[in-house]
Amino acid sequence: MIAAGGAARVPASTIMNFIDLKTQYQRIREPVNARIQAVLDHGQYVLGPETLELEQRLAQYVGVKHCIGASSGTDTLLIALMALGIGPGDEVITSPFTFIATGEMIALAGATPVFVDIDRATYNIDPALIERAITPRTKAIMPVSLYGQCADFDAINAIAAKHDLTVIEDAAQSFGARYKGKHSCAVSTIGSTSFFPSKPLGAYGDGGALFTDDDGLARLMVEIRVHGQDRRYHHPRLGINGRLDTLQAAILLSKLDIFEDEVAARERIGARYTEMIDAAFRGSDAVITPKLAPECTSVYAQYTVEVSSRAKVEEGMKARGIPTAVHYPVPLHLQPVFSNLGQGRGAFPVAEAAGDRVISLPMHPYLTEAQQASVVKALKESVGAA
Repeated sequence: MIAAGGAARVPASTIMNFIDLKTQYQRIREPVNARIQAVLDHGQYVLGPETLELEQRLAQYVGVKHCIGASSGTDTLLIALMALGIGPGDEVITSPFTFIATGEMIALAGATPVFVDIDRATYNIDPALIERAITPRTKAIMPVSLYGQCADFDAINAIAAKHDLTVIEDAAQSFGARYKGKHSCAVSTIGSTSFFPSKPLGAYGDGGALFTDDDGLARLMVEIRVHGQDRRYHHPRLGINGRLDTLQAAILLSKLDIFEDEVAARERIGARYTEMIDAAFRGSDAVITPKLAPECTSVYAQYTVEVSSRAKVEEGMKARGIPTAVHYPVPLHLQPVFSNLGQGRGAFPVAEAAGDRVISLPMHPYLTEAQQASVVKALKESVGAA
């Protein structure tokens, strides 16, 4: 069968994986199975010993005093906001170019998300635009470290200090990345990450973690994670059921043993993608590749490029057996749930332009050079036919 543009349809059995968790499992099959069996043997399925072990190892890895494991990278954002006492009447500044969870948790806490447009090169919040968005109701800034690269935290933290605001890093996609020598999740008052299976460090279900050097905030977040209790059946504050399952902690411990190797592979594969694509298009602007900010690394949670005529490129890639995804087609200010904010198209033009053009290519630590060459070949053919 011939697809539009002359590309033969590829049998489903030969379609490349967008993210390859099966190959990773084959690498860690024995230790991960042993870890799971240990939990089944001791039977402490909630807040078991593996959870504490994981928290200690993650805190050491990131370079902060406290890690609090939690049920998801969405719940961690809510826990952080609740620990800071943010609620009705408050405002939190964030990016409109992110997954819904970022703005959703601000609103669910009762506060108002205040969007600030993004930097054209990195897709992260533009620090130069933050100060004008600050009002007497602003209580925090929640930058998103998108696609695997940290936002500009020196600039953001300086603005926050000037206005007595707290910074929460939404690091759902950047765990393992570095910003000027510091790990993501160690560059602000609170760091929040996700262990959703497709993340750079992923569980086999939902999970997340919070990071801080602040003893008081750590204590509050621990209590909020377990229904606001400071001791059994004593609840001085409202909380949620936000605990990380012991089985997921056990799986993450197995994956953490190989994480640094996978981070290095992600960096290598991301750089190779950029080199291949730039060479394939010989400096034209038909495909725009990701840009790293100075002194930053990326874990390439997604390897995302920009193209024109995205729908045609998607169709062409699919016909050639290459899966793609779009992160994210509709900025938050254009989502129906935030229509009450009254910000239509044109409010954040950089985010809107990115939403119309971005497309993510297959990306994981086990992607071979030959597979990347196939992706780039399909991309060149698809862009040429669009």
